[in-house]
Amino acid sequence: MFLVPASTLLNVKRVLLTGMSGTGKSSVVRELVARGYKSIDTDEGWSEPQPDGRQMWREDAIQALLTAEDAEVLFVAGCEENQAKFHAQFDHIVLLSAPLETLVERLATRSGNSYGKAPEELRRFFDDVKTVEPRLRRIASHEVRTTMPLNEVVTTILRLVAA
Repeated sequence: MFLVPASTLLNVKRVLLTGMSGTGKSSVVRELVARGYKSIDTDEGWSEPQPDGRQMWREDAIQALLTAEDAEVLFVAGCEENQAKFHAQFDHIVLLSAPLETLVERLATRSGNSYGKAPEELRRFFDDVKTVEPRLRRIASHEVRTTMPLNEVVTTILRLVAA
C-alpha cells in the first residue's frame, strides 16, 4: 500500500480523533457533522471485525478516504491497532480522554454500541487503557478531556486544529 504523507496533500487538513472506548468519539463526529464538517466514525462501515472480537480499519477504504480532496477539513474518528499505518497522513492527532470511572460509566450506560458490557470485553478495555492509551498520548499532537459539555469539546478541537 502506498501511503501519502499529510504534507504532500495540501488541499485538505486531516485530523484523527482517537481514544479509548467511551471517550465520546462518535458524539464528537455527530456534532462536527451538524456543524458542517466532513467527519467519519470508522465504527460505521470503515472497520472489519476480527476473530478475536476486535476490529481493524479497512485499509483500502481508509486510504481512499485520506487521499480524497473533497473537503477543507476531514475528521476521522477511531481507535484500531492498524491506525498507526496512517498516522503520517494526518495533520493533527487528537487524543480524546476521560477519567477511567467516567469511561466505565459511559460504557455501561450507552446504547447503540454494546462494546464493554460483556465481562471479557471490559477486561480487554481495562488492559487497553493501561497499554494503548499511553501510546496514543505519546503520538497525539493534542489531548482533549471529554468531561466538559460536548459543545465545548468540539469547540476546543476546532480551535486546536485551526478549523
